[in-house]
Amino acid sequence: MQYLIILLVIAAVIALIAHFVQKNGSEEDTIQIAPSCDSCDGYNQKCEQECMMEAATKPIEYFDDEELDEFKGRSADSYTEEEVEQFREVLFTMRKEEVADWNRSLILREIEVPVQLRDELIMMLEEK
Repeated sequence: MQYLIILLVIAAVIALIAHFVQKNGSEEDTIQIAPSCDSCDGYNQKCEQECMMEAATKPIEYFDDEELDEFKGRSADSYTEEEVEQFREVLFTMRKEEVADWNRSLILREIEVPVQLRDELIMMLEEK
């Protein structure tokens, strides 16, 4: 899972660079087809990378979880039980089809999911 997160962060950086390069070039030079991120299952690295690149070029989506921004830059193993409970409350109040987008949102916001919740998050991603 950590490798996937690292890959997604790298993809986000690449997407930002590509966005700025494309902005400076002619709009007629390239035609882009947006990937269908709803079909990403977490196992297809290319799909996840394309979705992360797409997400990096758009405003960050929030899931009524703005309070989690206070955890930006914290390591996944540094949360207290009360803080983990804040993440858990958000995770379990969303629809299953929103979980992957929420995870991408956290990655783009530089918020690591607490270690205590990773297994639950992965299970929900797999149920999608």
